[in-house]
Amino acid sequence: MHTLSIPTWIIHVSSVIEWIVAIWLIWTYGELTNNRSWWGLSLAMLPALVSAMCACTWHYFDNAESLEWMVTLQATMTLVGNFTLWAAAYLIWRSTKSVNTAEPKPIKSEQ
Repeated sequence: MHTLSIPTWIIHVSSVIEWIVAIWLIWTYGELTNNRSWWGLSLAMLPALVSAMCACTWHYFDNAESLEWMVTLQATMTLVGNFTLWAAAYLIWRSTKSVNTAEPKPIKSEQ
């Protein structure tokens, strides 16, 4: 655990905690709005969380050579996470587009 300074550890750990809170808040927003696209975003955030946890774990064990496979897993999860976040953003955009392009109701005249 000597490879990172205390302030760097604070940043690493708080970033992971913030990401977990963000996943929970986005899931809750999806429940409140009854829009499953937001649930998709919260699930799409999980690979990035795994990536961050791999980095923290590798650093915790002083960047041990026996755990170098975690660097590959972290890079893979970052790549997968980027694509899942892109897909989730697209689904949210598409869901809002279908709401915005709905046929407007005619306004009744009071004449």
